[in-house]
Amino acid sequence: MKIFVTGTRGIPGVMGGVETHCEELFPRLASMGFDVTVARRRNYVSDGLTEWRGVRLVDIESPKRKSFEAIIHTFRAINAARRMRADVVHIHAVGPALLVPYAKMLGLRVVFTHHGPDYDRDKWGAAAKAMLRLGERMGCMFADDVIVISDVIRGIIRRKYGRTHRVHLIYNGVSEPELCDCPEYFKELGIEKGRYILGMCRFVPEKNLHHLVSAYAQIKNYELRVKKDSGIKLVLAGDADFEDDYSRRLKQMAKDNGVVLTGFIKGRRLHSLLYNCRCFCLPSSHEGLPIALLEAMSYGARVVVSDIPANLEVGLDSECYFPVGNVDALAARLRNVAERPFARVSYDMSRYDWNRIARQVAEVYNGLDR
Repeated sequence: MKIFVTGTRGIPGVMGGVETHCEELFPRLASMGFDVTVARRRNYVSDGLTEWRGVRLVDIESPKRKSFEAIIHTFRAINAARRMRADVVHIHAVGPALLVPYAKMLGLRVVFTHHGPDYDRDKWGAAAKAMLRLGERMGCMFADDVIVISDVIRGIIRRKYGRTHRVHLIYNGVSEPELCDCPEYFKELGIEKGRYILGMCRFVPEKNLHHLVSAYAQIKNYELRVKKDSGIKLVLAGDADFEDDYSRRLKQMAKDNGVVLTGFIKGRRLHSLLYNCRCFCLPSSHEGLPIALLEAMSYGARVVVSDIPANLEVGLDSECYFPVGNVDALAARLRNVAERPFARVSYDMSRYDWNRIARQVAEVYNGLDR
């Protein structure tokens, strides 16, 4: 069965939740015998690859403008899928799903994975949010099968569109952690094992990294008042896909408060940061089912996250949550972690196993003939 995948910026090594999802999932499906092609946005990749871990890679031009790139790339990718005589087009995210009816008009079978209501993201204006809502509607109304990555999203589809038939709850996954140290990198950053808080995501408003920096500043000011210094630092791993006013303000705010900025990183550097952090923090106002949180849990990191539905669905202890947007409450949670000894936590990650998830997606593909 030929599977053509679009809606991702690309794989491998492109930062983002959908990108990580595709990077983990589709090589596993290829190893199960599916003929998988992933369409990549040419401006995000420069590795020259045409195949990776059994997955064919097709680079397609798209304008690097956040308002247009996804929809134009998806249109071109669907046309490429038809030329390749794909059996299934697998479209990821609500923006690209706007073109599900177009794929159906071309006679293609479509699976749509809903990664979350992207129209809730703060970075979008009113017109873009309206188009994203329309994309969600088109995907949910016209795709042959819909995959949702959380029960929260399944509830959204049921309430808004009345769709329950051929809707499959298949969680995001997490790989086996690579437990490692990278002392030369830590020396470069000026940090020590177990003595930093880690934030890891793209620099966009809905991730609320400005709240994390503000909370960290409160902790430092508190320590100055009581004449002590825990030595805890804040490390932000990530950057903006599109440099804008928000990302520039965030970086300046971070520098003013002594925050360590790493930029986009991967491999041993990222794994060592996850393995050795005092805690991982995700203060988002919007998520689907955050892979970054699952990754941190797989490394045994203590976590502090906002109490949005997607994070609550993970089922952490109550002390791991704080009210979204409440900087004082976030600072209190982080101060509590900073004052406790460095320790790792054991979580049950069984339902986030990528091999299990790949088998579930394969069942969806094989069920398209029924």
